[in-house]
Amino acid sequence: NDIIDNEIEKFNVDRFLGKGTTGKVVLAHHKENGMKVAIKIIPKAAFESHQNLLPKVQREIALIRLVKHPNIIKLLDVLESDNNLYIILEYAEGGQLFDYLVINRFLSADKAMEFFRQIIFAIEYLHLHGICHRDLKAENILLDNAMRIKIADFGFARWVSSELLTDPCGSIHYAAPEVISVNPYDGKAADVWSIGIILFALLSVCFSRIFFLINF
Repeated sequence: NDIIDNEIEKFNVDRFLGKGTTGKVVLAHHKENGMKVAIKIIPKAAFESHQNLLPKVQREIALIRLVKHPNIIKLLDVLESDNNLYIILEYAEGGQLFDYLVINRFLSADKAMEFFRQIIFAIEYLHLHGICHRDLKAENILLDNAMRIKIADFGFARWVSSELLTDPCGSIHYAAPEVISVNPYDGKAADVWSIGIILFALLSVCFSRIFFLINF
């Protein structure tokens, strides 16, 4: 709890959850109502050492404030102290889709398609509102306690219209070839490529299950 300043002491930190593109994330609960939240903590000192970080965080907050979709993580509040900026987010109890696939090893085709359908609905919503995510991967797709998809980590997200983007970003295993080669690219098309990689991962787990059933 020493990482939480007195200004937002209404939260108790329970444990470390992971590290996003702009800061570390902890699980916390509200002292009065017990509600669990995920808090992204960004040290203000990082804004001085990384010149592009502040506008990036401001853009991330502005984007996620605007979106309201059942398959996109909710922004609950933004707080700050002398030392840190705190982004209070909906907590997805099911954790990362990546971990879910690794732990469960097998996935039914129906479940894979249900996951994929929800991902498509969320990204379609973003694209219709002129937003590309640019860092879609199984680690940035979370699951709530009802096993519903929650798209998270908007650190690389951008508003786009018709212009092409030039800055490389995202994770190399999920990024489109044009993004890696630093050529001008369509951010929405790059998202579709990443979704294709996620679909491949989902189907690979399904085929592993089929192979297991055939052989045993």
